[in-house]
Amino acid sequence: MAKIAETPLMTQYIEMKKKHPDAVLLFRVGDFYETFSEDAITASEILGITLTRRANGKAAYVELAGFPHHALDSYLPKLVRAGKRVAICEQLEDPKLTKKLVKRGITELVTPGVNLNDNTLRPRENNFLAGIHVSKSSVGVAFLDLSTGEFLCAQGDKDYVDKLIANIAPKELLRMHGTRQFCEENISHKCSVFELEDWVYTSDAANERLVKHFGTASLKGFGVDGMHEAVVAAGSLLYYLDLTQHTNISHITSLARIDGDRYVRLDKFTIRNLELLNPLAEEGLSLLKVIDKTVTPMGGRKLRSWVSFPLLDIEEITRRQDAVEYFFRDVACRDRCEEALRRVGDLERLMAKLASNRIGPRDFVSLRDSLRAADTLRNVLSESGSEVFVGMSREMSDTSQLYETIARVIVDDAPNQLGRGNAIAAGVDAELDELRGLHANSRRALEEIRDRESELTGIPSLKIAFNNVFGYYIEVRNTHKDKVPETWIRKQTLVSAERYITPELKEYEEKIVGAEEKISAIENRLFAELVQGALTFIPRIQRNAIATATVDCLLSMARTAEEYRYVRPVVDDSLKISITEGRHPVIERRLPPGEPYISNSVELDSDGHQILMITGPNMSGKSALLRQTALIVLLAQIGSFVPAEAAHIGLVDKIFTRVGASDNISSGESTFMVEMNEAAAILNNMSNRSLVLFDELGRGTSTYDGISIAWAIVEHIHENGHFRPKTLFATHYHELNEMEKTFKRIVNYNVSVKEIKGKVVFMRKLERGGSAHSFGIHVAKLAGMPPSIVKRADQVLSRLEEGSKNDNDSQDGKIKGKGDMKDIGKARDGYQLSFFQLDDPLLSQIRDRLLGINIDNLTPLQALTTLHDLKSLLTGKK
Repeated sequence: MAKIAETPLMTQYIEMKKKHPDAVLLFRVGDFYETFSEDAITASEILGITLTRRANGKAAYVELAGFPHHALDSYLPKLVRAGKRVAICEQLEDPKLTKKLVKRGITELVTPGVNLNDNTLRPRENNFLAGIHVSKSSVGVAFLDLSTGEFLCAQGDKDYVDKLIANIAPKELLRMHGTRQFCEENISHKCSVFELEDWVYTSDAANERLVKHFGTASLKGFGVDGMHEAVVAAGSLLYYLDLTQHTNISHITSLARIDGDRYVRLDKFTIRNLELLNPLAEEGLSLLKVIDKTVTPMGGRKLRSWVSFPLLDIEEITRRQDAVEYFFRDVACRDRCEEALRRVGDLERLMAKLASNRIGPRDFVSLRDSLRAADTLRNVLSESGSEVFVGMSREMSDTSQLYETIARVIVDDAPNQLGRGNAIAAGVDAELDELRGLHANSRRALEEIRDRESELTGIPSLKIAFNNVFGYYIEVRNTHKDKVPETWIRKQTLVSAERYITPELKEYEEKIVGAEEKISAIENRLFAELVQGALTFIPRIQRNAIATATVDCLLSMARTAEEYRYVRPVVDDSLKISITEGRHPVIERRLPPGEPYISNSVELDSDGHQILMITGPNMSGKSALLRQTALIVLLAQIGSFVPAEAAHIGLVDKIFTRVGASDNISSGESTFMVEMNEAAAILNNMSNRSLVLFDELGRGTSTYDGISIAWAIVEHIHENGHFRPKTLFATHYHELNEMEKTFKRIVNYNVSVKEIKGKVVFMRKLERGGSAHSFGIHVAKLAGMPPSIVKRADQVLSRLEEGSKNDNDSQDGKIKGKGDMKDIGKARDGYQLSFFQLDDPLLSQIRDRLLGINIDNLTPLQALTTLHDLKSLLTGKK
């Protein structure tokens, strides 16, 4: 930080800045938050506010940028979204009550992962802070969403932890100083990172911190025994909350473990390639977007979690399916539940506000309405005929005492904050009612005193006024001063009048002048009492919030199934996947109105149809078929109905995808390296229950290298001797169709295409048998490729196919033959393949100029001139 002249104010600023040198410090000065020096430059760039300079002693000047304090909710989110840590330094005393420098202190440190600001948080997404602890034997990780109170931990090898972090996608990651290299090499998710000192990462410190917070004798009740690294990681998160001044965290009521064997493992490639949570293109749709019909933010967050963590527990899957099916049958119950859900606010985040003492009067109105609606939902569930819903209603709590208290204490049209209007209802406190009446009627009361005294004294021009010296007074003109009663006390003599005070007037003055302060004090007291009483309800409200969010998800799946014609799949522990006339849940929603989706059936098992080798041209629907199979399996295992006529899904423990290819330039990896990395990850982690999708493997290298590698990978999946993962392998390499003859569990399929009068018609239907033609040139023509290039490509293809046929005839049908390449260049009009043969007048003109030059007689100057002329033809510049 640049040298700043140490005036008393700037000395105070420097002291605050030293506490969090890496954070942007918002320094409260009067009605503004100010930033100085480098912070001011940063703030002006991110917030778009004016950067100024002011004189600063020997330092000449200091940069300055600020904004009004009431605009904090507008500007703070922008800083946090830019990945900045923001320290908020407030005035800790009223400037009017001190003649010295106002005391200031940092009241909060806001970071991307520690955030309670409504304008920064996304309603339908969690805002997780993650912590990681690495030991020689394993890696521990913990996740905490301060805005909802969710606290999770897990432990395993580095790959498992990387998958968890990628799935949960925290906004900020804490790590121990010295583990930077490990995290950069093994944690693929990119987010804000903060390092803590190594003394934070001890088992004793973590246990003590967690036990103290939960008020328990040990952590055994949370099921984290033996998970030392996970517990240390969890402890580091609580330490970080202390560091960032977030100490009111009573809404964090439990620590849950993430059991890896309870959920389908989805790696980052699968989540990305299947577009589960976010589309690959801006104009695209994710699976979550298509199926999310939840009506509460809590439901939206829970459904997102369900999609990220499909289940392996058949009983739990069946319970969800039963609930969805019940909503199908009992429309009245479904409608009543939805009506109640629409009146429920974000109970989880309201509890975070309550615990952190950030809740406002209007938040209490939302809490009141939400608790009433949740209570209605509990009653509807208890009256249903569903065992699942009746069981859920028993887990919910009666909170009528709290919402009735809120209804009695808080007015319906309450302001956002105390002090910005009446928040406490009439009838709650007699003194408050009296003060409000006095404050509202103070002018009328003074007029009544004036009129009464005028009548009693016979002074017609009597006047009551106020000044800051002696408050309210009665002013009497000199012509009537002989009528002033002896009980009046003279306070001031003017040229033409005198001013008096009376005991009654002083009494009213105290009431009127102090009314606002007393009103504020009483409202604050009553509101604090309400907050304290509500705090005891947090565990009960959180149980209701969990049940409400769950019902919202189940109702969403029922609505989706009804609207999109989904069916209930059979999910069991078999090793079979059978999908009858399945559809891609996202693509069918993007079709033009009235255009049907061409459905397809898929049969996979470990004995006869382990590997489906699928060929067909680009745009024929191979990729869609692969993805729809995986999405149907995933939907089935989150308990949803699926887009098909029927489906039988044997539990899948892992879904792997190798689809698409793009260079990872930032890491120096080519398309082929990316392909091989993802393929290796699949082969090293697959199991007997895995579902593997390979789409065009080997495109990143030469054709024959690609064929060889693809052949070897498929052969390994078939012949490894340990597992038989069900595999869909889409390829352009028609040579791989030969594998069906040798390997008994490989079956050839193709996505059918018809050629009618030289045009390609994509049937998008899966048929038995391999395809012998890719129709790539036809696709190029559809894409708008110039006719001359399409024509030439046809000629080259014919020559290659002829050469390949000759090679195959001479080598007994094995993988072979590049075709006869040497004469391809002569196949067009007797010329070598040349850009001069394109149908372009400009290129023809350049060719003619070159052919007309006698190089032997050309001087150096003439050569340069000719070259300049040719260049001018191309650029259009003389």
